[in-house]
Amino acid sequence: MATDFVLSVNLVDIPARTVYPATLRVAAGQLAAVEPVAGASGPDPALPYALPGFVDAHVHVESSLLVPSEFARLALPHGTVATVSDPHEIGNVLGVAGVQYMLDNAAPSPFKFCFGAPSCVPATPFETAGAEITAADIEQLFQNPQIGYLAEMMNWPGVLHRDPGVLEKIALAHRYGRPVDGHAPGLHGADAERYASAGISTDHECFTAAEARDKLAAGMKILIREGSAARNFDALIELLPQHYEQLMFCSDDKHPDTLLLGHINQLVQRAVALGYNVFDVLQVACLNPVAHYRLPVGQLRVSDPADFILVENLTDFHVLKTYLNGELVAENGQCLLPASPVAVLNNFHARPVAAAALALPAPAAPTISFPVIECFDGQLITARRDLTLPVVGSQVQPDPAQDILKLVVLNRYAPDAAPAVAFIKGFGLKRGALASSVGHDSHNITAVGYDDESLARAINLVVAAQGGLAAVGAAGAEHVLPLPVAGLMSNQPGPAVAAAYSTLDHFSKAELGSGLQAPFMTLSFMALLVIPSLKLSDKGLFDGEQFSFVR
Repeated sequence: MATDFVLSVNLVDIPARTVYPATLRVAAGQLAAVEPVAGASGPDPALPYALPGFVDAHVHVESSLLVPSEFARLALPHGTVATVSDPHEIGNVLGVAGVQYMLDNAAPSPFKFCFGAPSCVPATPFETAGAEITAADIEQLFQNPQIGYLAEMMNWPGVLHRDPGVLEKIALAHRYGRPVDGHAPGLHGADAERYASAGISTDHECFTAAEARDKLAAGMKILIREGSAARNFDALIELLPQHYEQLMFCSDDKHPDTLLLGHINQLVQRAVALGYNVFDVLQVACLNPVAHYRLPVGQLRVSDPADFILVENLTDFHVLKTYLNGELVAENGQCLLPASPVAVLNNFHARPVAAAALALPAPAAPTISFPVIECFDGQLITARRDLTLPVVGSQVQPDPAQDILKLVVLNRYAPDAAPAVAFIKGFGLKRGALASSVGHDSHNITAVGYDDESLARAINLVVAAQGGLAAVGAAGAEHVLPLPVAGLMSNQPGPAVAAAYSTLDHFSKAELGSGLQAPFMTLSFMALLVIPSLKLSDKGLFDGEQFSFVR
């Protein structure tokens, strides 16, 4: 419960670009008064610094493997008070019912969630999703004031070619006064201008500063993304001095182990450590998302909701306390909110597979040239490599000596679907296999492995759990993290999920040999067809630049 109280702080006034000692008076959940200390010539070193809370301007809460209420409990100690949250993942599994699940689960928490209406469910016609969200569904969602925007428009070819169905969804957002989020990796110049001219106002997919500048010139706001898999901070932070009014920070996807350690506060600390102006950085982290998405988040102005944080200094941004609506919700690294009950909702019908079902037939020859996906650490994009693979017993084989492993996607919505099989370079596994029902965008089962037997074992562990993450190694070693909520999220407390995930992550690196920073997060994007260049859906190997199947 919020109570009336008084605090002595160094107030960080971001718009005025000044810091001064002040008394904050909080009453009825609002900031009732700000009283500067008379005669003060600068900050008081004995006082903490009060500033607006941090906002993650684009995140898929589901990718934390936590339901919204548990995501909030992990984020609040880091000073995050709000997120702009795209429920695209659960939308692909459960449709509008999935979006409603996120709203319902988030409702008891004081955390300021802003959920969007997913614009691309299914993301493409080249994969099997569990549901569809139509323009009529989006209009229904917009009638709920809790739905604050049209979530990322991933069908950028449809935007460029002015597809009527795509334009209808964008027009609905404009009619209901909602901003439209973008998703247009690699678009430059005239294509970026044409994409933005459709009424799309943001993009979080830039992986070079040149691409971001083209989109800024087209009038878009750029979100600097640093998540568990996609890391673009270093490439884009140079934009900050000239464009801080058009930038925001986001994570996009954040696994529980890294969320336990930090969030947007880490990006603020890094930017300031690099020498960027602290007020520019804080405007990006605290103010710009609130203004763009019209979030009901206090900005340390009189009569605002009393949403703010106290930090030890303006160098490392160690968060001492987090307040929401005048309530102390986190202190000294601990969330003070109790856990909420978690309902379970799912859509999972896959059956176990046999190792023999993962064989890839080949013509009679000792070798074959085959299109291979190459993944990169810290990136969602992949490359196509046409490489020579061995053929044994009329089957194309992986080639671990070249770090070429087998990749499998299995439709989880149909009980008897045949698995799609391809090859991937970059995972570095020396044995065993990984499997996951978190597979963007449709969230079929995605698996990578050294051999067919290990792949089948890992896939079948996910099937037995009705969704989850699994890793198998030598001598029967195996680990599973069940995700019973839509095959995407756990129903357990955040710290326990983070610990279980850390065990899986460590096993995949130390025991199986992967050198990736986040093997499971990287695996989850290998079926993401809307990010170039080569990906695998449950229907086959797909070229994300030509938007067509390779085989």
